[in-house]
Amino acid sequence: MEEVVAQIQALKKTQDAVILAHYYQQGEIQALADITGDSLHLAREATKVKNQVIVFCGVHFMAETAKILNPSRTVILPDLKAGCSLADSCPAPRLRRYQEMLRENGRDFQTVTYINSTAATKALCDWVVTSGNARDIIHRIPADKEILFVPDRHLGQYLREETGRPLILWDGACMVHEIFSVGELLALKKKIPGSITVAHPECPANILAHSEFIGGTEAIIRHVASFVDPTDFLVATEPHMIWQLEHRHPRHRYHPVPGITCACNDCPHMALNTLEKVRDCMANLSPEITWQPYFDQASEVLRRSLLN
Repeated sequence: MEEVVAQIQALKKTQDAVILAHYYQQGEIQALADITGDSLHLAREATKVKNQVIVFCGVHFMAETAKILNPSRTVILPDLKAGCSLADSCPAPRLRRYQEMLRENGRDFQTVTYINSTAATKALCDWVVTSGNARDIIHRIPADKEILFVPDRHLGQYLREETGRPLILWDGACMVHEIFSVGELLALKKKIPGSITVAHPECPANILAHSEFIGGTEAIIRHVASFVDPTDFLVATEPHMIWQLEHRHPRHRYHPVPGITCACNDCPHMALNTLEKVRDCMANLSPEITWQPYFDQASEVLRRSLLN
């Protein structure tokens, strides 16, 4: 591993590359990254980099976003097959047909998509949100407009309760967050008295109902930081998030909330990226995210939603 890390460090210089990594990446990749963060932070930071090459250690929709916001940069992804169950659940052709059906029935609405969607889907929407800015964006939409929220029904239901807006929900879900077991969570809370459950709003309502704090990954980090005394946290999100929490706030103890069928909720898409693939994509500058015709419209929506 040390040899691969050394090769990556050398390639960063020769290729004028910067490495961005999501919190759900393996710890060894996060440790190598120049910038780590959630989807919103990485999207914003990608617009500030000076390097010619952006190595995006995350999943495909994130690398697409980086390219859309940095059209002059070369954006590469360690594994092009690193997808997202949420993005897959809302393909652009299906969304377009559903929007047309709503309009034919006289519905006056704006479409809000979670950032976990393809660029083609974003191009059909009025707004793009992350778990960090979703409430603010929804409050910006005129009260006389209905809101079609895609693709995550759990995040949509949470936002419906938080904002009081009657959202039209798409039937999509994150394969990682949906399989947390409420029974296992309650057993873990009983086993570790005084523990604090922190949950991502992509989790189902039954998990959120038993959580002391609900928020995106950046919000979870801030919440954990506010506890001065060593505390046990039960973490209901992708378990590689724990590496970042331990790295920043080692005084606490972190316990992953088990899933229904196992104690491991690793995202299989995020796991496709490895140190060896990071090295190889940097050496070959491939696979590369190339500009697509619908990126222009997606760019307008992304900049309005995330940067302005």
